Amino acid sequence: MGWRVGVDSGGTFTDVCLFDEATGRIAVWKVSSTPDDPSRGIAQGVAEGIGEIGQPAAAIAYFGHGTTVATNALIQHRGVKTGLVTTDGFRDLLEIGRQKRPDLYDLQTDKPPVLVARDLRLQVPERIGHDGSVETALDEAAVREAARALKAAGVAAVAVCFLYSFVRPEHEATARRILAEELPDVFITASHAIAPEFREFERLSTAVVNAYLGPVMQGYIRRLAERLAAMGMVATPHLTQSNGGVIGFEAAANMPVRMVLSGPSTGVVGAQAIGRLSGFPDLITFDMGGTSTDVALLQGGQARMASESIIHGYPIKAPMLDIHTVGAGGGSIAFVDSGGLLKVGPRSAGAHPGPVCYGHGNQEATVTDANVVLGTLHPTHLLAGRMPIQRELAVAAIDRLAAQLGMDRMATAQGVLSVVTANMARAIRVISVQRGHDPRDYTLMAFGGAGPLHAARLARELDIARVLVPRNPGILCAMGLLLTDLRADFATTRLTALGPAALGVMDQAFQSLREEASAWFTQEHIGPASQRITCTVDMRYAGQNYELPVALPAGALGPATLAQLAEGFAEAHRRLYGFIAEGEAVQLVTFRIEATGVVRKAELRPGALHGADASAAREGSRAVWLPEAKSMVEMPLYARDRLLPGNRLEGPAIIDQMDSTTVVLPGSTARVDAYDNLILEAAA
Repeated sequence: MGWRVGVDSGGTFTDVCLFDEATGRIAVWKVSSTPDDPSRGIAQGVAEGIGEIGQPAAAIAYFGHGTTVATNALIQHRGVKTGLVTTDGFRDLLEIGRQKRPDLYDLQTDKPPVLVARDLRLQVPERIGHDGSVETALDEAAVREAARALKAAGVAAVAVCFLYSFVRPEHEATARRILAEELPDVFITASHAIAPEFREFERLSTAVVNAYLGPVMQGYIRRLAERLAAMGMVATPHLTQSNGGVIGFEAAANMPVRMVLSGPSTGVVGAQAIGRLSGFPDLITFDMGGTSTDVALLQGGQARMASESIIHGYPIKAPMLDIHTVGAGGGSIAFVDSGGLLKVGPRSAGAHPGPVCYGHGNQEATVTDANVVLGTLHPTHLLAGRMPIQRELAVAAIDRLAAQLGMDRMATAQGVLSVVTANMARAIRVISVQRGHDPRDYTLMAFGGAGPLHAARLARELDIARVLVPRNPGILCAMGLLLTDLRADFATTRLTALGPAALGVMDQAFQSLREEASAWFTQEHIGPASQRITCTVDMRYAGQNYELPVALPAGALGPATLAQLAEGFAEAHRRLYGFIAEGEAVQLVTFRIEATGVVRKAELRPGALHGADASAAREGSRAVWLPEAKSMVEMPLYARDRLLPGNRLEGPAIIDQMDSTTVVLPGSTARVDAYDNLILEAAA
């Protein structure tokens, strides 16, 4: 028994959640992030958090961590000098890509920078055919020559990607061995080890991104491990992956490409657990932090998985939760564009200097400044008094923006919130309406430091009737780290038609994947009783460019399996595209196994319901600008930590807590359920 600790390191704040395995007690802490070295902010947050509960670092039995280090290095192009070794004649595939413009109708748009300079993209004679036959043997001398050229160029990482290596990886494995011999201190990635799937450009891009980020993540993980050890922590640290599961530090250092959604994924995992306990399995998650907003859709208590995504312009073939991100956070900067229109984001003030009201030198108004001016945020402090707020600076910044727009102060501040709400609503429509889901059928789950502040307005914009705000919304991503399991994903592409002949291919593919999963279970010391395996098949109509994942039916493979796969594919295709093509040939493309190692998790326990009277939590009122009244209104103020299960209150109201603020609009009610969640509902 001991304390389980989850840490989410964001662009603005670092959140710490501590859970006592013996008593079920939950404690939370929050500190400013340290972008120059995130490990410093994490160590500070953990040290302060365990200090607040009076425990030594040795009492930590489990440590889980979500990070944005890989994401930020990719966004800011702060990876390392990287080389590429590829099949002769294909050095420019990385630059040619799919010949698509990022924005179809923008003739001025730029593609993201190529991560490997052309003179560092070296070719070697070799060729594997689509059927796995060796058309040209690998020229090992050429590989050794390429390695020495890259060494002379001073690269810190090398990616290896050959044609059809996902079918037959021997050439890549040999090239990797030679590179390791010649470049012992260089990070090396082989595409078959990181993305053993078809589509050459996407596989190449994934391998290059992994190499580009590798030394960055290795250095970060080393520094963090040293800081945690120096504190006296003896627990094995874990990092969360984009798929919502966690892995050890060593594995994470070798696969940084699987960490690009490390931070937001655990928020979805936490939402999944809390929604299931509270009786709301169909959720749209709304995670609004200081820099960005992440949204995802959960149906039947399960988040949708994606096998491929484009992260900041770079295609990545890696399993990840289907999360959509927009540059809309508390630190998003409001400005007037060349046409005289008010815009908000994606540029952010970040942690330093942060919003104008922080008093660290920023002069441009942000979403947080607008909330301070309107009164929805506390006018003198945040974080229960630990972070002072200077309202007069926020007022001055909004006034400068108002002068540019020719509007008054309050209309401008409200305009900032209206624009950012529209940005977030657009993001939610991407993961709901555009994929065949009606947002009105879902509950909006708001978390992140700024989520509950904006959730009620966003729900009205989308005509969503119910909002769920967890007990500690500002640290839910950190809490999610205590609610997730160990997880790894394995895949192989074997293109075959859906028919009796496919059974042999399926059996061979899944047998190979099960062997990989078994080796992973052994490596992670996961016993048979804690092992779980889920199988899926990516399917498409012959000639289609995109596949849909379909769950593999349980039981032995046979004719019934093929019929159930066909039925599952038709259902998925109709939901997404609105039709099925009767009589068209169907193909099985990529076979996948999700291996889960079930671990002990934080247990959320219900409390006894009390009466509806919430007056004991009332602590005065605050003047807040309400656009409905077009004036300042004295709104009742409640302390979240004094609200009890069963309590109920009427809007308008403000509910304050250390890690967030919840706004209850006029005409809405808020009640506290048995798990201390706030349930906001609009009047019928």
